[in-house]
Amino acid sequence: MTTKNTHIATRAVQSGYEPKNAEPRVAGIIQSTTYKFDTAEQIADVFDLKDTAHIYSRISNPTVSQLEEKITALEGGTGALALASGHAAVSLAILNLCHAGHHFVAAKSLYGGTINLFSNTLKRYGITCTFIDQDAPLSELQKAIQDNTRLIFAESLTNPGMEVLDFEKFSQLAKHNKLPLLIDNTFPTPVLCQPFEHGANIIIHSTTKFIDGHATSVGGVIVDGGNFNWDNGKFPEFTTPDESYHGVRYAFDFKDFPFVVKARTQLLRDFGPCLSPFNAFLTYHGCQTLALRMERHSSNTLQLAQWLEKQKEVDWVRYPELKSSPYHALAKRYLPEGSSGVLAFGFKGGFEETKQVINRLKLAKLVVHVGDIRTSVVHPASMTHRQLSEDQLLDIKITPNLIRVSVGIEHIDDIIADFKQALFSEQEVISNEQ
Repeated sequence: MTTKNTHIATRAVQSGYEPKNAEPRVAGIIQSTTYKFDTAEQIADVFDLKDTAHIYSRISNPTVSQLEEKITALEGGTGALALASGHAAVSLAILNLCHAGHHFVAAKSLYGGTINLFSNTLKRYGITCTFIDQDAPLSELQKAIQDNTRLIFAESLTNPGMEVLDFEKFSQLAKHNKLPLLIDNTFPTPVLCQPFEHGANIIIHSTTKFIDGHATSVGGVIVDGGNFNWDNGKFPEFTTPDESYHGVRYAFDFKDFPFVVKARTQLLRDFGPCLSPFNAFLTYHGCQTLALRMERHSSNTLQLAQWLEKQKEVDWVRYPELKSSPYHALAKRYLPEGSSGVLAFGFKGGFEETKQVINRLKLAKLVVHVGDIRTSVVHPASMTHRQLSEDQLLDIKITPNLIRVSVGIEHIDDIIADFKQALFSEQEVISNEQ
């Protein structure tokens, strides 16, 4: 393991949280909705945000807080807000900055569910989004910025296109326009990429994926970098008094992590997508092995990608660490420890033939999920991205023959053997072995 990964692994094991009104260094699950106080004045201070003690588990919980502290440490942030799902984290991050009449800019190569949220659901609430080609030059990206633009959103490693974000270019775009840069860092995790080091201001994860790693717990998290100037004239909701909390001014009263405090006290309070203590407990323990797992995921995925490239039944392979990838240079720059555990490849066949390849797999499971310790596959065109039109699919490079593989931590020889028998007929396998 490299020096950097060793450092992150140590932080994953050692980081913890000591809540004020619960047992310190929470070892188990605090499965409680409410917490005892000694005086009425104590509770009043909590409601006035003068005290951060736990009062009700819709707002905070000791077990959930421990997970928040751990992921904050892993990302090198200043504070975090854990939520019921990755989608909840994305939604609250946008709503924390936008309301009716506002606009934001997002890279178009996003997870299909995120695209649907941005292009359809938020639109019904008066929030509009302009999708941009993340590979376009900076001058072209600038054209998408409007007077009412509130943020820029992108994924560090796209799903399922496996495109690596040019952080320097997006950071320049955000800083030039005095806008926060929000990055979904789900695929690389903090082990492989730390966006705060490259200009991000807010990081989002679906912890359901690699951070949990065992397909047991749905969850999401927003991490505050504490590195954006909210007092730049564009974000009065961070600098003017919040009358629902007796005049709290988030940018000044919580200057280290105003974004997550505002999201917790306004949006989590009112919409309620809280993470359960049980899921937080399981995800917390997933963090303990995250560095080790990401090393194995990345190694297995590179070896499978290299093998797939050599097969006559494979049309193309997308994995940033391949030398043939147009994102190879960006991967070396921003993902030097590995390019995570997901690849995409195109089978030399049509829509139905591609689905038959998936049906023949035995070790690799057909599940609508990624980031598991077990290898799994999905056919985005007919499954995860089926809500998109044919033009939308092609616009984000999802072809009818694309297979997305989430490569697990099984032995690589077993993984390759499974894809060999699925790609070729039994006679072809015998012939190839001879």
